[in-house]
Amino acid sequence: MASVLVVEDDQFVRSALIRHLTEASHTVRSVGTALEALREVAHFRFDVVILDLGLPDLDGAEALKMLRGITDVPVIIATARDDEAEIVRLLNDGADDYLTKPFSVEHLSARMAAVLRRARSSGEAPPSREIRVGGLAIDPLRRQAALDGTALDLTRREFDLLAFLAGRPGVVVPRKELLAEVWQQSYGDDQTIDVHLSWLRRKLGETAARPRYLHTLRGVGVKLEPPGESQP
Repeated sequence: MASVLVVEDDQFVRSALIRHLTEASHTVRSVGTALEALREVAHFRFDVVILDLGLPDLDGAEALKMLRGITDVPVIIATARDDEAEIVRLLNDGADDYLTKPFSVEHLSARMAAVLRRARSSGEAPPSREIRVGGLAIDPLRRQAALDGTALDLTRREFDLLAFLAGRPGVVVPRKELLAEVWQQSYGDDQTIDVHLSWLRRKLGETAARPRYLHTLRGVGVKLEPPGESQP
């Protein structure tokens, strides 16, 4: 059972979501505006937020950025928009997953279960030892990372991805394993991994064309190793 906040201004859709989630034994609160959503997460603890983009007072994409400023609760975007560039922006801005309307209650249940598994997994006790790879220092217990002595401002998923790869320096990790271990999914879209790798590369001061730590082997996987150790 999870505590769910539904942010949806369409009363018909909102009622259907509340009914389905309640029947699935979840505790549900619902609001119809972005400002109400911000007030809710400021006063109550939720396990997941289902966020519509077409809100009357504030675009959902802006609401997502504001939510990320005050909480790391998992957010599933529910949208009628299917523009790939916008979906990438939403993932970059901190969305944990997205669903394109119309979607079935079964699809929503599966996505919620995956997001909740990932959240529980990231909350499990991490290894206590610090991981060092070149100039990278990663503290799993405090969930902090630094590059050459400078702290890195990482999202929850960026940190999970970096720590997982750093724990296997020089090892090529298949994308399927990344989905299973970092995202807790048995299947998924490679775009999700690519977006987070791109975002993480920027924070490490590198690019896919000129990598330092993160190296992608097309069709194989991803590895992290100190600069200068990769073969040309």
